[in-house]
Amino acid sequence: MRLEIKDLHVFYGKIEAIKGISFVVEQGEIVTLIGANGAGKTTTLKTISGLRNVAEGAIIFDGQDISKVPAHERVDLGISQAPEGRGIFPGMTVLENLEIGKYNRKDRKSEMKEDLDKVYQLFPRLKERSSQAGGTLSGGEQQMLAIGRALMARPKVLLLDEPSMGLAPMMIANIFNIITEINKSGTTILLVEQNAQQALQRAHRAYILETGNIVKEAKASELLNDPAVKAAYLGTGA
Repeated sequence: MRLEIKDLHVFYGKIEAIKGISFVVEQGEIVTLIGANGAGKTTTLKTISGLRNVAEGAIIFDGQDISKVPAHERVDLGISQAPEGRGIFPGMTVLENLEIGKYNRKDRKSEMKEDLDKVYQLFPRLKERSSQAGGTLSGGEQQMLAIGRALMARPKVLLLDEPSMGLAPMMIANIFNIITEINKSGTTILLVEQNAQQALQRAHRAYILETGNIVKEAKASELLNDPAVKAAYLGTGA
């Protein structure tokens, strides 16, 4: 599995939001995109998942150009996203939300049950609240549900958009521990995250986006100790 973004351009009307970026995500990696609000991080993920159109460039997944492939077919190919703001169905139960994640799957019920059990092992609180309406969950629990729903599609690459947004520090640490565990179990992850400290601590490699351009790329550990990155994104000086 390899995800390659090649000279990607994306527009909102006449405004160019993504200005010819290129990067790769190799199998087994956690790769993070960091940058300020409006840098183009969420637009990049939406374009990979098929929710925004590619104006120029290409998205290559498993050797196939998927730039024109509809979003639901990209899920079938192995791309699943937990969106910014969670996007759960508040009137549906936790279990019903999770079952939506496997909607396109055509494999055996036993395999789907196995994946549901895996989600419940990662997120025991979801099992405890399986019959509870999604809208009654706390913010952290809703984030767990959004990630769990994305995992039910059995993705090869999981796109995570701001998983720590609005969460208390203890819950943020818990979510990132689980993200690391998901990766260790074999799922490749492309992570967009405002909490650059946590993202760089967990990722293998990182790209910095500024106004639709990639301005820096390196091993995450190197960026974590880069004085300019510390000053701009980590809230510390050199």
